[in-house]
Amino acid sequence: MTDKELAAAIEKIALRAGAAIMVIYARDFHVETKSDDSPVTEADQAAEVIIVDALRTLTPEIPVVAEEEVAAGKQTDVGAGTFWLVDPLDGTREFISRNGDFTVNIALIRDGAPVLGTVHVPAREETYTAAGPGDVTRQGPGGAVEPISARVPPGDGLVAMVSRSHASPETDVFLADFPIKERIDAGSSLKFCRLAEGAADLYPRLGRTMEWDTAAGHAVLSSAGGGVTRLDGTPLLYGKTGFENPHFVAHGRKS
Repeated sequence: MTDKELAAAIEKIALRAGAAIMVIYARDFHVETKSDDSPVTEADQAAEVIIVDALRTLTPEIPVVAEEEVAAGKQTDVGAGTFWLVDPLDGTREFISRNGDFTVNIALIRDGAPVLGTVHVPAREETYTAAGPGDVTRQGPGGAVEPISARVPPGDGLVAMVSRSHASPETDVFLADFPIKERIDAGSSLKFCRLAEGAADLYPRLGRTMEWDTAAGHAVLSSAGGGVTRLDGTPLLYGKTGFENPHFVAHGRKS
């Protein structure tokens, strides 16, 4: 199966998971707290079952690392090989707040880099899918599919994406070194997608994230011509022990 075919397949899987999430979103739901004090709902769990089962059927030879399975104690040794990274509902706090800024995330990691992925925003009926460099699309509420591309920073100042639920003084200090003309608060991996479609230029994250939080958005942004680096400028890689990310900066095109 080609990467383009894989990307099309995981997009359909993400849409199925998003539909299940929206059924739960439309009614009352129970919220629990995991061992790391982050919230989890039945929507996270229902979406993960759909995605993981579908991926293991689609590519039984490729390991799957999924957030709720890891939280439940399942250990998957991926080493330096190819594997799927899944966050079935990124932005659970946004889901609980019912503000629409939550996403379904599926990415394929190869040699430490996210090579393809999809980010589905079920409450906004938006889907971003990357099949490789220069091959990334956005499908909006009307159903039309359009190619997207990150932009070169404009000369009159930058638009910065910042986390709605995880703002920090460190982020303010970091952004003080840049000519920021506008800050936009958003939740989940949607921030990567806004950079990928040329609506923003910079997204620093100076707080704790896990690989499944970032991989699909990273794939979309990289395919659109942007990138994600650690604070020292080296690439943000995947398959790290414990799957925890260092602080990072996502950006649009350099030139």
